[in-house]
Amino acid sequence: MSNSLKGFSAGILAAVFYGTNPLGTLPLYADGISSGSVLFYRYALSVIFFAAWLLARGESLRIRWGHAIRLAVLGVMFSMSSLTLYESFHYMNAGVASTILFSYPIMTALIMVMFYHERVNWRTTAAIVLAVSGIALLYRGGGEGGSKLSATGILLVLFSSLLYAMYIVYVRQFCITGMSAEKSTAWIVFFGWLGITAFMLFKGEPLQLLRGTQWLWGAQLALLPTVMSLFLINVAIKCIGSTPTAIMGAIEPLTAVAISCTLFGEPFTLRLSAGIVLILSAVILIILRKQTA
Repeated sequence: MSNSLKGFSAGILAAVFYGTNPLGTLPLYADGISSGSVLFYRYALSVIFFAAWLLARGESLRIRWGHAIRLAVLGVMFSMSSLTLYESFHYMNAGVASTILFSYPIMTALIMVMFYHERVNWRTTAAIVLAVSGIALLYRGGGEGGSKLSATGILLVLFSSLLYAMYIVYVRQFCITGMSAEKSTAWIVFFGWLGITAFMLFKGEPLQLLRGTQWLWGAQLALLPTVMSLFLINVAIKCIGSTPTAIMGAIEPLTAVAISCTLFGEPFTLRLSAGIVLILSAVILIILRKQTA
């Protein structure tokens, strides 16, 4: 399998897995579990899954202090991106927050141009415009009932988007030669869990205990949108680069829409179908761009 095919396949699967967040999050929220506790269990269980994966492969968990510092920076970046997004849900509709969050491909492209002198051609620009337009169609704009959007909520989402864009860029910059993607991702998740724990202690938020089937939802959040998604996105970034991987993330909300329509009974409208067409066009355009290059 060529590097490009491997990268695009990993990028698509990473976005699909990340889009399964509503499967576990919504039932836990409905049971009254706080966002901090949801994230705590999501990351803690992910660490356990990764450790079991590495031990089953016979791979050592030990790393050097210099490598630990790099991976700690990435882990804190990723976990703080999750936390600020979840906090924004207290100030605005989650669908609107998800729409604003998708500014991260633009931020990724800008970081690569400004600091790493990456050239952005018309295909990349058109793909970003198509993807953002498609995302905007997937969700209704504006606040609840046409009310004004919260400035605090917008700032939180934009900060979340910036942190995620920086993570996508620096995963490649902080690449550690000779370390497997599984091992580096495991440590990133571990340091992310430490970041979430520190935030909860600072905020004074108590940890709520999970019961019965809630553990299944927690395991789903750990396995699909965290372990598999993070591992595959790291593979994609190494194979095809940061900007194309970021744009491939447009498939994330498509998965969320599919879940909402099939499992939660939301209607599939003309607006949704138009959004899907625009997003898929963006993905095809960025794939063609890479093949041409």
